[in-house]
Amino acid sequence: MNKTLLAVIAVVVIVGGWFAATYNGLVSKREAVSSAWAQVQNVYQRRADLVPNLVETVKGAANFEKSTLTAVTEARAKVGSFTVDKSVLDDAQKFQQFEQAQGDLGRALGRLMVVMERYPELKATQNFRDLQVQLEGTENRITVERREFNEIARLYNTAIKKVPANLVAGLGGFKERPYFEAEAAAQHAPQVKF
Repeated sequence: MNKTLLAVIAVVVIVGGWFAATYNGLVSKREAVSSAWAQVQNVYQRRADLVPNLVETVKGAANFEKSTLTAVTEARAKVGSFTVDKSVLDDAQKFQQFEQAQGDLGRALGRLMVVMERYPELKATQNFRDLQVQLEGTENRITVERREFNEIARLYNTAIKKVPANLVAGLGGFKERPYFEAEAAAQHAPQVKF
């Protein structure tokens, strides 16, 4: 057999092996992003499931400010009507709409917690205290899962942009994933007035 032909075959095998290894590595990273996204959805669902219980507890325990309660109920309904699947990761606009709906619910729940401070009889009920602890824990989980998602998305986005893997990423249809970002209002500390 000709030495040139052997050299060509060796180069093809080496390049093919590199291509396959790079492609498989990118698939693993993309799946890690999808897995992290599923966990973010999981904790958001936990929050959405807790909200109706919190609202009912508040309704039953206090003559409550209806505008705040309505805002929480409407925000929860908006989140519930938003269909979320893996396609959100491929569409920056859908991702932003999802993040906006979750932000609206978070702000409404924040207002609910602030207003409830004015109702000592509500804070004294065991059901409310339990739900408040569950909701606070869920909000912490959301923060942790969003941070984890952003880190995994960063690793993936970096991998698909580096040379020479970017060639495989381009051929394989690997697309950049969006990040969760703080809202503009988060730049300012909330005012607490007594």
